[in-house]
Amino acid sequence: MTNKRVVITGMGVLSPIGNEVNAFLTSLLESKSGIQKIRQLEELGFGCKVGGLVNLEKSPCFSYIEKFLLSDASSVVKYAVCAGLEAWKNAALAIPENLDNEPDYDTGIIVGSAIGTVDIYENKILPNVHNKTLRRLRSTIVEHSMLSAPSANLAGILGLGNWIGFNSSACSTGTEAIVLAYHHIKQGKAKRMLAGGVDMFTPAGWAGFDSMRVTTRLHNEEPQKASRPMSASASGFVPAEGCGMLVLEDYEEAIKRDAPIFAEIVGGHVNSGGQRKGGTMTAPASEGVVQCIQAALHEAGLSGHQIDLIAGHLSSTMADVLEIENWKKALAVDKQVFPYINSLKSLTGHCIGAAGSIETIAAVLQLKHQFVHASLNCEDLHPDIEKNIIPQKIPHQIQKNVSLHYAAKSSFGFGDTNAVLILKAI
Repeated sequence: MTNKRVVITGMGVLSPIGNEVNAFLTSLLESKSGIQKIRQLEELGFGCKVGGLVNLEKSPCFSYIEKFLLSDASSVVKYAVCAGLEAWKNAALAIPENLDNEPDYDTGIIVGSAIGTVDIYENKILPNVHNKTLRRLRSTIVEHSMLSAPSANLAGILGLGNWIGFNSSACSTGTEAIVLAYHHIKQGKAKRMLAGGVDMFTPAGWAGFDSMRVTTRLHNEEPQKASRPMSASASGFVPAEGCGMLVLEDYEEAIKRDAPIFAEIVGGHVNSGGQRKGGTMTAPASEGVVQCIQAALHEAGLSGHQIDLIAGHLSSTMADVLEIENWKKALAVDKQVFPYINSLKSLTGHCIGAAGSIETIAAVLQLKHQFVHASLNCEDLHPDIEKNIIPQKIPHQIQKNVSLHYAAKSSFGFGDTNAVLILKAI
């Protein structure tokens, strides 16, 4: 079996704190929150009236939407295309001017989503079905609304001829997509993969979370205080939208073409707790989480004390306490040497299926630039978390000039699904 080294050579992002990588990095350095009050949610009577939104038009690749006739496509298609093409360009790869280039059989793509193309059904398909006006639906409706539309459309623009896939595992989707792409290259089945997750704002897509009362209702008038991971006063997550896309590449191929290298992926694992031993459809089983973390560490050839930073899932629910306990058990370290841990969701909100990939980009940027971004709104650290971590390892302000060699990125989703990546600074 082959055992290729895999590196990250390009990144692209649409997020509530930046609609391209440089703006995203600036927001991380400035501890900028992107959470706002959303008038439409208020008008529709949602309990949670705040969220994190993107500005698609500020993407450096926005012009490609019209060029490739995607104006009528689902927003998840548009987001994936813009973030994906930004990642492609940042990897020093050329975007074809026309759609007549030869297929690239060495490169594939996997883009995941938790909510999918709900907007097309909500605003186009169902209204026309119920009004008996099917003729108003264009011939492109399926290619703009199928679940694999983000990956299929982006693959068509670039002419990718390897694995073209879609995955969906709730909130672990984005990280899972990267793990799957990483293993595909590691096993020698591709030289390069685009990978990431995408989800968009739509009332229909967010309504279920609101009805479950898992989103916060306490800070509608103070949006930037709403997302409170690891806080004793956390009251539920803040929904958000976005897309994170990464170019993963065989290390030797990257060196051969003198590509930029942001970080190396040295381990990754996906599993499930089986909804047993305390795990349910909506809560992770600790045993499964610990096994997932330890399997990723084993593949990386690392012990727990070598991890310098955890980019946590940490969504601002009571599950944050259990997540910290699981990390402590999996790493087998005591309180004094527990690594830095932070939550991007304190700045962006929870980008659902896109969360893991956007948070991976944040982790890569921290490794590259040697800093730890702030976790906002957890000055009142939950007492059960403080039992396991020195409070200074959860910084409320940016920590610069920090020595970071390895970072772990975790995501946990409904269905008791787990995904963990281990990243190495280059």
